[in-house]
Amino acid sequence: MKWIRERDALIAQTLAFVQSVTGKKDDVLLPEGTQVASTVTTEVVTVETVTVEVELEKAPPPPPPAPLPPPRAIGDFRTEMQARIANFRKHQERFEREREEYCAETLTKLRAAIRDASGPLVKK
Repeated sequence: MKWIRERDALIAQTLAFVQSVTGKKDDVLLPEGTQVASTVTTEVVTVETVTVEVELEKAPPPPPPAPLPPPRAIGDFRTEMQARIANFRKHQERFEREREEYCAETLTKLRAAIRDASGPLVKK
């Protein structure tokens, strides 16, 4: 199968790369019958160092972090949760009330428009 050969070739290339980087040979992990050819090239590079002096303006020190609030007691947490739940319920009730009012107002306008459009029926 072609994909098996491609896989084996990829594994061999990867191992060759690892060996070239680490300088170690690891023939144990190669599939049987696979040969690895590796070439390592070294190059000497000269590096020049440059010193740069930069004058920085001294920034004012950052403000101290805000103090942490004191830890809450369990009863305080419960009270806060109950207050939040009550607030949420009031909020939802207000939304429901506004929806009901809007629906009633829309139906009233619709009924009025239907009455005005049909008008009294006059037979000839």
